[in-house]
Amino acid sequence: MTALRVAVVDWSAAAQLSPRAPSADAIWIGTCTPEGEAVHYLRSRAEAEALLTRLTATGQWLVGFDFPMGYPTGFAARLTGQATARAVWDWLDARIIDGPRNDNNRFEVAAGINRRFGQGPFWGRPAGLDLPYLPPRKLVDYPALGLAERRAVERAVPGAQPVWKLYTTGSVGSQSLTGLPLIARLARRAGVAVWPFVPPGPLARVTLAEVYPSILAPEVRAAGDAIKDRAQVRLLARALARLAGRGDLAPLWSAPAIAREEGWILGAGHRAALAGAL
Repeated sequence: MTALRVAVVDWSAAAQLSPRAPSADAIWIGTCTPEGEAVHYLRSRAEAEALLTRLTATGQWLVGFDFPMGYPTGFAARLTGQATARAVWDWLDARIIDGPRNDNNRFEVAAGINRRFGQGPFWGRPAGLDLPYLPPRKLVDYPALGLAERRAVERAVPGAQPVWKLYTTGSVGSQSLTGLPLIARLARRAGVAVWPFVPPGPLARVTLAEVYPSILAPEVRAAGDAIKDRAQVRLLARALARLAGRGDLAPLWSAPAIAREEGWILGAGHRAALAGAL
């Protein structure tokens, strides 16, 4: 059996190149393979995409990304006419402009979506950015809008942030807007599956999945790394690879039916198993 290679990606929606010196405001990719462990520091999303494309060109891979790959039920159909996460990925890939130096139009795209919906669902932006359809703070009445504020998995995992939040601490929504175009491009490659939208199987040489590195928060603190993101990707990649090596990864693939549209966090409800693998 081919050994599973694991990469864990801590994404960034930064609008400029990250510092040259290793910083938390950047993309970190931790890998655990039969050749050993490595941590990569990337200053731009373009560099990260190039590295991931190169890494996954051969071998069997599980690649975890720390941003939501789907939205609450109903969003995809209202935006694209199709009730699938993949339709949203492709829609965003056609509209998000992301330059080689990280300059991007994520706030403008979110404002355009809000305008189509009449209000919300996105919120959060820099104070100096004049976008009337994108409020700087949460003003959305989600029940009136007919969308949930949080996905089912975000209600199940303490600390997980809603995908609609685009600015300030925990703004995972911006990570999704800049990351999902990458998922769209990777998913078009032969042999690539995105869990749980397409269950991993023998034909999936590369499986992409959503992860939540903070699930190992106590172990990350104990590692004493000055840059938390670096420790998170290293430890989670190691835990997933060791579970796979022992044949104990299968329970993590279970997800409820709603996950086929909204997505799910690989490892949700399995913190003890992940921590025990370290």
